[in-house]
Amino acid sequence: MKKGINGEMDKKIYTIGIDVGSSIIKVVLLKYSGNPVLIDKITEKIRKRNPEIVADQLIDQLLENNRLEIQDVAYLASTGEGELLKRATGHFYSMTTHAKGGVFLCPGSVTVVDMGALYVRAIKINELGKVLDYKMTGQCASGSGQFIENISRYLGLAIEEVGAVSLKSTAPETPSGICSVLAETDVINMVSRGVSTPDIIKGIHLSIANKIIKLLSSLNAGSPVALTGGMAMNKGMIQAVEELIEESHLGLKIKAHPDAIFAGALGAAIWGGFRYHKLNNDRN
Repeated sequence: MKKGINGEMDKKIYTIGIDVGSSIIKVVLLKYSGNPVLIDKITEKIRKRNPEIVADQLIDQLLENNRLEIQDVAYLASTGEGELLKRATGHFYSMTTHAKGGVFLCPGSVTVVDMGALYVRAIKINELGKVLDYKMTGQCASGSGQFIENISRYLGLAIEEVGAVSLKSTAPETPSGICSVLAETDVINMVSRGVSTPDIIKGIHLSIANKIIKLLSSLNAGSPVALTGGMAMNKGMIQAVEELIEESHLGLKIKAHPDAIFAGALGAAIWGGFRYHKLNNDRN
């Protein structure tokens, strides 16, 4: 048996979690022994490539970075759109992985809001990250990270710039929340009327934040609330959520970890380690 990076015969305690999103793939390496420890992480945009090929390349890169081989990994767990990954040991539903990843990043959280590219989902959890209840937005893209990316592209902004631009807003205008087509039309009209880019972006953030507030109210969510997913990396989005929480008097405290985009991958790796140990204990 090959020695791991700490020099011990520890093949069984490394797990990899890989979250295949609609546009970004996230991969993490955990040391799973007692309390899981994040060893390394990596992410990359798919950019119209085959997601399976990109995912395999990222796994290989992560292994190489840590002087490991695939046989040193006890469990490779996929989530998101990663069901077809050939090297995956098992697949986990994204709600359960974001719940587990959210409480891993923000211990003590009793609610997780998965702010994804295609939808937003509020999840009530227990102290171990087990899903108790959830509410989610419909399929309309106007309430998603993909909508922000589409509008930012139209406005000539990189998605990484959106959060900082939003913070400069002084008079935000909120687009229609009915559907993405009408919302995009509203944005075009705003541009023609001379509404500033910061005010347009902040208005979009407030529109999505309003959907999040409705989900949290409907769920009767507890505090603190961990934000996960790509939009949780957006400072303007976080500010919008906090503002509307204060206005609505929900009394919720928001937590957004710098590694929030890796929550799904982290949860997959943790569940993979749990399943591995359970299966081996059952055999014994």
